[in-house]
Amino acid sequence: MKNNMHKTMRDAFLDEVHRKMRQDKKIFFLCADFGAPVLDKIRRDFPQRFINVGIAEQNMINIATGLSLEGFKVFTYAIAPFLTMRSYEQNRVNLSIHSQVSPLNVNLIGVGAGVSYEVSGPTHHCLEDISIMRLLPNFMVFSPSDWVLAAKLADACLNLNCPKYLRFDAKPLMKIYGSEMHKADFEKGYSELAAGRKVCLVATGYMTHTALSACRQLQKDGFSCGVLDVFRLKPLNEEGLGRILKKYDNVVTMEEAFIEKGGLDSAVLRLLHKKGICAGFSSIGFKDKYDFRLGNREHLHRLNGIDTAGVVMAVKKLMQIKRGRKR
Repeated sequence: MKNNMHKTMRDAFLDEVHRKMRQDKKIFFLCADFGAPVLDKIRRDFPQRFINVGIAEQNMINIATGLSLEGFKVFTYAIAPFLTMRSYEQNRVNLSIHSQVSPLNVNLIGVGAGVSYEVSGPTHHCLEDISIMRLLPNFMVFSPSDWVLAAKLADACLNLNCPKYLRFDAKPLMKIYGSEMHKADFEKGYSELAAGRKVCLVATGYMTHTALSACRQLQKDGFSCGVLDVFRLKPLNEEGLGRILKKYDNVVTMEEAFIEKGGLDSAVLRLLHKKGICAGFSSIGFKDKYDFRLGNREHLHRLNGIDTAGVVMAVKKLMQIKRGRKR
């Protein structure tokens, strides 16, 4: 079962960063009082290029900006909602605005995407980040679906001289990539994991796993279904995605985030409109409210209709509606 090994995005990515810090003395790491065994190795082996700023995400962005202006490639590491929302002004002024006049290689590693910190409740859930980080000019936004992709992101972070937000899941996940069949192409920013004709599930992050599960069920039920994993949310590869989506009768977006608020669904809907693609459309994600109910991730997904069964039901409903309109 080695091919299905579970691992956290954080550990896979930090292992790569640790290895690259041996080769590149311009890499600097900042942490907001966040722990991990791999982080202990970075602190032990590179004490001159590691700072734990404490619970002070805003100040961490200030320090990262200064280090980047001095020529360092900086990684900042914190819980996703605090890294994005508590320090949003610093992300906007120090990074987004400043990088328009001076190149800044600052990489925000946000751990805890969606509801991956499940039992901690709405304060630690991160459902707004896709929308608000896509909004910032000069930022790139990455949302990997497995730890293999997360590890490969290290190279992209070092080679792209701009601020970047990395949306990492907090839980160990089964790998999707790594075989000849599924290779990650960061130039494209997406991967076609399954091909079909009737409906395409366009997913990001954890929801790509649900999309693959739903696709298998839909195919068993006789529906021709495809899956697109979008791991670079900004800039979105509109040309490449458009060429694939125009083949489908229906498009369904899936994100562990608020929908209809400028996230993946808004980006894909705009793409369809721009390219003149007349497909049925539906978005799957969290509605306009916070969820205080307790339970694990599967329970929260089921309650909100975004588990595999909920996705299958939503897809079938969309196709029924479209058939009805054609009559």
